[in-house]
Amino acid sequence: MQKTASITREIVTFILLVVIVVVPIRLFVAQPFVVDGESMFPTFQNGNYLIVDELTYDFSKPKRGDVIVFRYPGDPSIFYIKRIIGLPNETVTIKNGLTTITEPDGASRTLKEPYISAEDMSYNSSITLGPTQYFMMGDNRPRSSDSRVWGPLPAKDIIGRVFLRLYPPTEFGILPGVHPYTPISTSTLP
Repeated sequence: MQKTASITREIVTFILLVVIVVVPIRLFVAQPFVVDGESMFPTFQNGNYLIVDELTYDFSKPKRGDVIVFRYPGDPSIFYIKRIIGLPNETVTIKNGLTTITEPDGASRTLKEPYISAEDMSYNSSITLGPTQYFMMGDNRPRSSDSRVWGPLPAKDIIGRVFLRLYPPTEFGILPGVHPYTPISTSTLP
């Protein structure tokens, strides 16, 4: 009888530790995400298992080139994975497959985007983002439903940045897909 009570106590202690340690980490620090679809090909492929960092953006702002997971603005129960292209208060202009960013001070630059698997030459437009909006695009432009279709992403819908790729093991990586931007050209308006 005493052995059964000891085992029960150990099980209850283990369950309490899981609730106290694991649940808060899962709810507030990181969560798993499985890629579904081809919108981020070749950077991410269908079935990639990722860990999303939910904490970093509490201390710093999202950056251009970060790959993030967010709630689709049209239906918050759906999660998307895309790359940040435009930051708050910038103007994003896309013409003939080239993306140009104009900052609030008038400086502009055309982005060099070597990660794109296929360009979408059919989309030509310009949009100025608000103070809490981001412009998101997939790396597989013709197969991506992104800000070109449904508009800017409100900051409140961001879950976090992709921190780890765990599967497949041959593609394991920390901050996979992050791309530091170098402009093709830079100009400053008078």
